[in-house]
Order: sequence, then C-alpha cells, then structure tokens
Amino acid sequence: MISERMIAMTKSSSAIRAMFEEGMRLAAIHGSENVFDFSLGNPNFPAPAALNRAIAQVLEDTDPTVVHGYMPNAGFPAVRTAVAENLNARFGTAFTAENILMTVGAAGGLNVILNVLLNPGDEVVVIAPYFLEYGNYIRNFGGVLRVVQAEEGTFQIDPAAVAAACNEKTKAVIVNNPNNPTGVIYPAETIRALAEALEARQQELGTSIYLLSDEPYRELAYDGADVPYIPCFYRNTIVGYSWSKSMSLPGERIGYLVIPSEIDDYGLIWDAACTSNRILGFVNAPSLLQLAVARCLNEKTDISAYDRNRQALYNGLTALGFECVYPRGAFYLWMKTPGDEKAFIEAAKRHCLLLVPGSSFAMPGYARLAYCVSPDRIARSMPAFAQLAREFGLGK
Repeated sequence: MISERMIAMTKSSSAIRAMFEEGMRLAAIHGSENVFDFSLGNPNFPAPAALNRAIAQVLEDTDPTVVHGYMPNAGFPAVRTAVAENLNARFGTAFTAENILMTVGAAGGLNVILNVLLNPGDEVVVIAPYFLEYGNYIRNFGGVLRVVQAEEGTFQIDPAAVAAACNEKTKAVIVNNPNNPTGVIYPAETIRALAEALEARQQELGTSIYLLSDEPYRELAYDGADVPYIPCFYRNTIVGYSWSKSMSLPGERIGYLVIPSEIDDYGLIWDAACTSNRILGFVNAPSLLQLAVARCLNEKTDISAYDRNRQALYNGLTALGFECVYPRGAFYLWMKTPGDEKAFIEAAKRHCLLLVPGSSFAMPGYARLAYCVSPDRIARSMPAFAQLAREFGLGK
C-alpha cells in the first residue's frame, strides 16, 4: 500500500490538468480545431528570440564542464549576482548573490521555502481564490492550510481578515500578484495595508510571519498597472519568481527565491534553503537555463499579444451577457457562472469549451479561462460561447 497522504493528494489531483487531458480526448473525437481549450496556463507565444540566442551562445562560448556540471546548490554565483543587480536597478533594493537562490521554477522555490519554515501543524494563510496546488505544497511538509476569502466583487485582499487569521502557529502568508485565477492586481495601497496589519500581528503574537510573494506573472500587467514589489513594503518577505510565463518557458523550470538579509533568522533560513534545494532532489536549478536567462535579464516582455487576447475574450464574453472580472494582469479571465457551476462546466464541455471550475481555486460559482492561446482560438470559440449563453438564458 502506498502512502495514505499520497492517496489523498492523488484523489484531489489538479482539475486543471484533468481538463487539459479531457481536451485531448475531445480532440480525438471532434478534431483539435473544433475543441476550444482554455484550461491550462501554457503560453502559446514563443520564447524571446534573445533567449534562444543566449542558449546557443552559452553552448558555444562556455566551458562544457561548467555548462553541464555541478555548481553551489544556490546556483552560479555570477548568475545570482546578475539577478540581484537587476532587481536592485528596478526596485531600489540592495540585494547581493547571498539573497538569490536559483530554483526549479516558482513551484520548486515555494516547496524549498515551505520545507524550511514548516513544522508539522504549522499554518499557512492563503487568499481565496488561489492556485490550489498551494495546498499540496503546504501539506508536503505537514503544514495546515488556512483560507481567507478575498473581498467580494473586487477580489482584493482584506488585510484585517488576513491578519485575524494569523495565530501562534502561523508561519507564512502566500500572496500571488498578479493573481491566478482572477487576473486582479493588488495595488500599493493594499500591499501597504497588508504589511501594516501583519507587522502589528507579529508584534502582538511575538512571532515571525513570513509573507511569501509568488510572482510568476509579475511582467504580465496591462493598462500601465504597477505591480508593487512587496519586499519594499514588508521586511519579512520572501519572493518566488519564475520565467515560465514572462519568457514562455514553463517546461524549462527556471526561477529563483529572493531571501532578503533583513528577514528574521536570515542566516538560518538561507543555509536551510540551500540544503532544502538539495535534499528535495532538485540539487540545483538547470545549469544551462541559469546561464542563459542571466544574459536576458533586461529583455522586455512583449505583452501586446496577451493584451489583444484579453480584450477580445473579455469584450466577446461580456457582449454575450457573461459576467467577468476585468483582468489587469496575468493571462486569465475570471467568469461568474450563471447558475450551478458544475452544470455550467459540463454544458460548456458539450460545446467543446474547456473551462476550469472555480471550485478548483476554492471559490465555487466561477470559471477560469486561460487566454494564453492563439487569437484564432478565441475568435472561433465565440459561436460556441454564444450557444452556451443562450442555453443559460443570457443575452436576451
């Protein structure tokens, strides 16, 4: 018999991946051109040409024993220095290589730091709707998930509610900005209020509460929106970043943790994080990708294609009568389901529309649509959405 913990995790396996696999099944029946899959946040747009050139250049001009060899568990010192200096130039911070730990994507980074922080029974606060894998990452290390609902309608953080959910067992709060699944951006005034509330709660409890800022969508912000850099607001912040979305590299698994020197127990946490990177089996982040992304840190992410998709999907669906949150960041549209969520998702599948139910993000009554797809898919899906709208009495 396998681990009971894994049996439970397998039963609650990601509905996002399940819907993706359903798409492959429907494509075999109806043809892939007739299936409109909005389930998986898998960027449809190519990686920047500069990144492809950098990979080739690394292979051409770098000693193969370096490219393909081991390095310190935290990553190549020169790469970590380059990342630190890039962040300092952008956000006015003062990081060094000793604050940057290269990781196997943002997910790997979150698992590394949760392994460092959590004893069995320790709690981590998340804000619903949230990326449901957070729960599995927390349970990996015996942690307990404590869920706080976002504000109704705006899906903004309620700082007082988050602080109130913290207790003597709370080790961390996870914030995902821009947010998956809503596309909401938490502005500076919200982050400032959250920082003040958590600082006061730390003092009240006499403990450290770490704010884990999960930032794979940082560069995907529209209409000139600013995504505040949380270490500038709250001292006990640890940042997880990935190039999966900004450079369309989800399969390459490359990212980093920022562990500022100012956080409580920095030395212990830094040493433990380097050890955690090794003993979780990552050992180190992929060497070739570390060296390549370090040459592309000043590349600008072209979000114009995502922006066009965002407008096309939002405008198309709201014109049909669907109620959607206007996304300011990431590449997801958050739609209120008319009537029962499960019935709506099943009806959508009958029209070959694959949407992820809001219950997969701990908020039933909604659906998430990933618009990191081809513009053609959005355009061709509109007749199917129109049929779905009519089925639920919208647009009359």
